[in-house]
Amino acid sequence: MTKIKTLADLKKMKEEVRSKITLREQGDNPEDRVQVKVAMATCGIASGAKDVMDFMVGAFNKRGIDAVVTQTGCMGYCYAEPTVEVTVPGKEPVVFGYVDVKKADEIIEKYIKKGILLEGIIPVNYQTIE
Repeated sequence: MTKIKTLADLKKMKEEVRSKITLREQGDNPEDRVQVKVAMATCGIASGAKDVMDFMVGAFNKRGIDAVVTQTGCMGYCYAEPTVEVTVPGKEPVVFGYVDVKKADEIIEKYIKKGILLEGIIPVNYQTIE
């Protein structure tokens, strides 16, 4: 456990705990928020998925968009890494391939904010079993 030596240490710890609680609370009703899953298997990480995930987390916070960003394992689209699955409330999930920071910004500005479909969508080749 980290020792608290100054008021700044205490404030830092408070913010860390608050952000963890907020993340947990957001996870209770994810269907009411934009959900973004970044594929972070070995091939995704090697292709730059960590940079994409870090950018998206920061961009949602700066723009005040209520979103939950999580990492996931392999989505099976290794040829198109980094891949990002975006689910907007009331819509089916969409998977984007070859996502870099510039493409991530475009996904946020055009698809998430305005509902405009973009190039780079990977066609669904499976059905969810319920």
